[in-house]
Amino acid sequence: MKRLRLIVQLVFTIFTNGYAYGFANGKIYQGKLKYACVPGLNCYSCPGAVASCPIGALQALLNQRGFQVPFAALGFFFVFGSLFGRFICGWLCPFGFIQDLLHKIPVFRKRKTLPFHRILKYGKYVVLFGLVGAGSLFLFGGFAKVPAFCKYLCPSGTLFGAVPLLTGNRALREQIGGLFSWKLGILILIVVLSVKAYRPFCQYLCPLGAIYGWFNRFSLVRIQWNEEKCLSCKACEKACPVGLSVQEISRSPECIRCGRCVESCPGNCLHFVMLRGDKL
Repeated sequence: MKRLRLIVQLVFTIFTNGYAYGFANGKIYQGKLKYACVPGLNCYSCPGAVASCPIGALQALLNQRGFQVPFAALGFFFVFGSLFGRFICGWLCPFGFIQDLLHKIPVFRKRKTLPFHRILKYGKYVVLFGLVGAGSLFLFGGFAKVPAFCKYLCPSGTLFGAVPLLTGNRALREQIGGLFSWKLGILILIVVLSVKAYRPFCQYLCPLGAIYGWFNRFSLVRIQWNEEKCLSCKACEKACPVGLSVQEISRSPECIRCGRCVESCPGNCLHFVMLRGDKL
């Protein structure tokens, strides 16, 4: 399961950020594929990105003059959320993949969560409603509304977008200012925390994870617990990277369906299933 997930994450990251010409020339792909979104957090400004980020698309729609309900973005979230829930976070998000790799670095004593986790886990909803929602609607830069999350916080955009673009584009490097320093500082903090704790950005700050988490209870792909076969050994709880109980696995908004619980269960009472209950 671990190897399969690693392969899927790697392949999907390469597939969605595989525009080699962009990396070689420090330019952003702006072809027709950019009108489509991929399900994970994937920066539009990454020189390798061939499609757009759903959070970026939502902000772009909210940034339009005169409020309009962003039906296209909401429909996208409903379709992918209903199908997969936070399975997308665990298997199809490039920045989640980077955090997984960072957490494997054998330094620091590892933690599943940060102190004050019960409070901090609501931070992603603050980001969703504060920066993505209200920030995009009411923050202005000059005469245009600002995509506040992308501009002021998103470490994925800094890692996959700003850093490669600046590396390959001298003109952009000459324009570096305080905003880039601020976002680079956030990225460095997330990187350090990711080595210590499991996926801190996903757990505490990611607005996309907040959205997909709402669908976890009824998404098509989920993890099913057979209570009758359960040995109450708590092996799944020990294996869960975010410390969920067996009752919370799959149903909790924090579950990213990584599959570690399924792999660790000695009683074979946890399975990936479709909505009808068919094992995957």
